[in-house]
Amino acid sequence: MAEKVKLTRPELKRRRDRLARFERYLPMLKLKQQQLQITLREVARRVQQARQALDEVAAKLARYQSVLADRSGLPLRQWSRPERIRTSHRNVAGVEVPVFEGVEFPAARYSLFGTPAWVDETLADLRQHSRRQAALEVRREEEALLQGELARVIQRVNLFEKVMIPRDREAIRRIRIKLGDEMAAAVGRGKIAKGKLAKVADELPAEPLDFESWEADA
Repeated sequence: MAEKVKLTRPELKRRRDRLARFERYLPMLKLKQQQLQITLREVARRVQQARQALDEVAAKLARYQSVLADRSGLPLRQWSRPERIRTSHRNVAGVEVPVFEGVEFPAARYSLFGTPAWVDETLADLRQHSRRQAALEVRREEEALLQGELARVIQRVNLFEKVMIPRDREAIRRIRIKLGDEMAAAVGRGKIAKGKLAKVADELPAEPLDFESWEADA
């Protein structure tokens, strides 16, 4: 359905001003789109690296299943669960994304001499697994935020490029045609009026009327 456009000079100015804003803003949106796409490729690479690092520790822990099943009485899994995941934030193309800083674990209190030899290494590996799991989750969150922002930017680029700018250009064209027709019609009417005035002037006597003589004769 064609857009209804007011074919007036104020509407022409409004459309021109808006089109100028769109055309000025569109290159900035496209630049932001490019920045996000470049950043996302790097983030995707880091996510893959974090996933591989997690898989390496998981494979190592698979060897501990038998000892983890041993009822040593030590809450190793509890000690390896993060109490706090530390993150900071950075701005990427106007988007605040999390940055993994580290993990804090609960204190593990046990006798170094009264526990099996494998406890220290197992606890370290369990914590390393939790640390890498947390890092992967933060990177996935970063990736999701950037993907969401990229989707919004692409949507706005398409809206401006394929809808708003063509629509305003077409409206401006139609208004110009209408105003041009009105101007041509006004010029035509002016010429007709001028022609009529010239015809009336031609029909007037060449010599001015002598009203005194006319009154005397009367």
